[in-house]
Amino acid sequence: SLFITPNKNAQLTIVIASNIQSFCCLFELTEKHLVLLRDGRTLIGFLRSIDQFANLVLQQTVERIHVGKRYGDIPRGIFIVRGENVVLLGEIDLEKESDTSLQQVCIEDILEEQRLQQQSRQEAEKTKHLALKERGLVMPRSDIMDEYGVQHQY
Repeated sequence: SLFITPNKNAQLTIVIASNIQSFCCLFELTEKHLVLLRDGRTLIGFLRSIDQFANLVLQQTVERIHVGKRYGDIPRGIFIVRGENVVLLGEIDLEKESDTSLQQVCIEDILEEQRLQQQSRQEAEKTKHLALKERGLVMPRSDIMDEYGVQHQY
């Protein structure tokens, strides 16, 4: 197998590994990592285990919610992630982590902002669907479509 990984100098290192155990040795299991999930959630924690299916075990995990230039962290503890849900896994540079233009807010505030953002998106979608319907166009509803874009009748 061929793996391309960034090293500390932001250059790419190409590693040829004969099995997944060799690949796992490439990851620092003591470093903080960011995991982007297929459903859009972002997890940050210490990677403790990874296997050949990209199943992960994260410790001291927080779920980070972003709304605009603000974010909030929800503590999740030990988190097990099935590999098929992992979109991105990356190491966080702790020196650069504090150099951000984002503002941290409490959990309640960020959850309320997220709820308002989702509500405004839904209202915009309704308006768009009504405008299209008035013009004789019908858009399939995303709530009854599967991940492959196939519409199901319920």
